[in-house]
Amino acid sequence: MSTILVTGCAGFIGMHCTERLLARGDTVVGVDNLNAYYDPALKHARLARVANHPRFRFEKLDVADRTALHMLFDQVRPTRVLHLAAQAGVRYSIDQPDDYTDANLLGFGNVLQGCRKAKVQHLVFASSSSVYGGNAKLPYSERDAVDHPVSYYAATKKANEVMAHSYAHLYGMPTTGLRFFTVYGPWGRPDMALFKFTRAMLAGEAIDVYGNGQLVRDFTYIDDIVEGVLRVLDKPATPDPTYDPLAPNPGTSSAPYRIFNIGNSAPTVLMDYIAAIEAALGTTALKNMLPIQSGDMHSTAADTSALAAWVGFSPSTPVSEGVARFVHWYREFYQA
Repeated sequence: MSTILVTGCAGFIGMHCTERLLARGDTVVGVDNLNAYYDPALKHARLARVANHPRFRFEKLDVADRTALHMLFDQVRPTRVLHLAAQAGVRYSIDQPDDYTDANLLGFGNVLQGCRKAKVQHLVFASSSSVYGGNAKLPYSERDAVDHPVSYYAATKKANEVMAHSYAHLYGMPTTGLRFFTVYGPWGRPDMALFKFTRAMLAGEAIDVYGNGQLVRDFTYIDDIVEGVLRVLDKPATPDPTYDPLAPNPGTSSAPYRIFNIGNSAPTVLMDYIAAIEAALGTTALKNMLPIQSGDMHSTAADTSALAAWVGFSPSTPVSEGVARFVHWYREFYQA
């Protein structure tokens, strides 16, 4: 099979994708800097699930370290690259923008150049539903302009898409960006709502409910995300023969470049999401009702018709089912 370079391999999505790639026979070289944005113990625990696999190699490395990253590209010569390493978090970007500049801009530029020199067959990279920013038309489509981000995190993800297109155009390098919509599930990130709510509710503590519980998110289960990612990885971007420069579609190009939404296409009101957690835990949450936070979007909803047309797949796991699986994992992992 192929040798796949996976950046952010100790992250939530990165670990799950690495497991699936190894299970189907690929060789995976994983990169992660194991930073302390959230508890590194969880990252080490994820990494332990794949660390002893004979076709897995781990390199503790920061993608912002150009010299080290390009040395690794020279050694590995990966067939394809799945770039998931990034400084995550919308609200953290308000206070710590430099971390996003380093990881998401400098780091991504280093990955692009490494892919170009190694002549990789396909670069797939993580974008985000947050790029839709101030857009009000729902569901969000890849055909929509995304010129009004409301967080610096979103701005860096928009920048990644533009940077990738330039490499696709200049060097004919197939690149595909995936706009993830609120990913959740076992081994998830502690800074995300599901993790924080579950922890607080089990401890009998109140949860902070922003937007007075009326925010809407297109919650997408991790297994659906991984299935979509791998299918896209296996189908390199190609020039769109119908692309019209007089009426450009931002999701395609005359270059080998594509952008796809990966979302559940089932927008869920935050209070209904909390109700699913309450049902899975068998308890009722104490709630602090609060206004929307700076940098947050009120609603997200994914149009995944382009993804379905490209790889024949759209996420569909119901929130009630996905939340129950997370709660089962959480109780088992933390023995709660």
